[in-house]
Amino acid sequence: MRILITNDDGIHSPGLEVLERVAAELSDDVWTAAPEFDQSGVSHSLSLSDPLRLREVADKRFAIKGTPSDCVIMATRHVLGDRRPDLILSGINRGSNVAEDVIYSGTVAGAMEGTVLGIPSIAFSQAYGKAGRDAIRWDCGEHHAARVTRLILEAGIPEGTVVNVNFPDREPGDVAGIAITAQGKRDKELLGVEERRDGRGNPYFWIGFNRAPFEPGNGTDLKAMAEGRISITPLRLDLTDEPTMTRYAQVFAEGGSGGA
Repeated sequence: MRILITNDDGIHSPGLEVLERVAAELSDDVWTAAPEFDQSGVSHSLSLSDPLRLREVADKRFAIKGTPSDCVIMATRHVLGDRRPDLILSGINRGSNVAEDVIYSGTVAGAMEGTVLGIPSIAFSQAYGKAGRDAIRWDCGEHHAARVTRLILEAGIPEGTVVNVNFPDREPGDVAGIAITAQGKRDKELLGVEERRDGRGNPYFWIGFNRAPFEPGNGTDLKAMAEGRISITPLRLDLTDEPTMTRYAQVFAEGGSGGA
C-alpha cells in the first residue's frame, strides 16, 4: 500500500514526524509532501497566482511552497508519477479540528483534496489543553492512530467521503474510547477579536475563541473531546442541502415560470 502524507503545520512540524512513524507501521512505501511553511487556516485554497516550488528534503520526503491542497495535487500528479497513492493521511495537526474548524482547517482540506482525486483520505488532529501548544500529548495520537486507521480501512471509506479523526488531550492509556460523531457547533458568541498594541502604540488584532462555559451537543466531535474520547467523523464533499433543495423546487414550481 502506497501512503502519501501531508499536513498544514509545515514540513518541520513534530506532528508530521509522528504521522510518518504511524504510516511506517502500516506500509513500507510512505511518501511525504508537506508545505514549506505553516499553512494553518488556509482551508482548501490553491495557489493559482503563484508558482509552486518543490524541494526534496530527504528520500520520499518533499517540501512544497504552497498549501496542503497544492501538496496533494503536486505529489499525486507529479512527484509519484504514474502510481497514485492508495491512501492519504493528513496531520497530525497541532490542535483539534472539530465543529467549524473543519471549514478553515488546512489539515482537513489536505484530506479533502485526496478525496476529490478519488483517493481514500483521513485527517488527524491532536487536541491540547490549558498547558498550551508547547505541551501537546503527541504520544496519544501516535499510540492510537495506526489501529484507528486499520479499523477505518476495514470498515471502508465511501467515495466522496473524508474521515476526520481527533485525539483527545489525554495520555494514551487514559483515552476513554472511540466515538463515531457528528460535526459539532460552537456557540457563535465564543468567536471574538482581541485588540492589542504594538511597540509604537498602533493597534493590531487577533481572531480567536473566548474562554467561557459551553456545553457541547451530544454525539458531536466536541462532546467526544470533552469526554476524552477519540472522535471519528465522516464528512461528505457534497454540500447540497437536500431538504432545502426539495422545498425550493416545490416553491419555484408553484411560482410558475413567469418573470420577476
